[in-house]
Amino acid sequence: MTEERRSLAVEREFPHPPERIWRALTQPHLIAEWLAECDFAPVAGHRCQLRFDWGAVDCEVRVVQPHRCLSYSWNSGDLESVVTWTLAATRTGTLLRVEQIGFKPDQPRYFHGARMGWPRFLDQIGQVLARMDGDVEP
Repeated sequence: MTEERRSLAVEREFPHPPERIWRALTQPHLIAEWLAECDFAPVAGHRCQLRFDWGAVDCEVRVVQPHRCLSYSWNSGDLESVVTWTLAATRTGTLLRVEQIGFKPDQPRYFHGARMGWPRFLDQIGQVLARMDGDVEP
């Protein structure tokens, strides 16, 4: 019997094209503005670390579908989870969804941290998107 895991998802629509949001999700200098310092690269199999003031998260990129989907492991302490970003173009911009899966029932601290953190990070990514220039890299 496998242990049941909890997941958490947050969605937000932004008035920006998927290509612009993709830049904010994949370029280290932009990730540092809304999430954490990192050595991220949008390449499947790339290992990196997100460095927060409270510690580090070890990541491995799992899925890269430019402008559509990005997924990576999110491991910290005894938490082994996966974060997946999904981008869907809308009539007025992009619907951005972040889902984190893998919380064990005995990990309420991690789950509640994510429940509080992801909406805040989406607010911050919105601020970064508003400041970014209009040029879009491929």
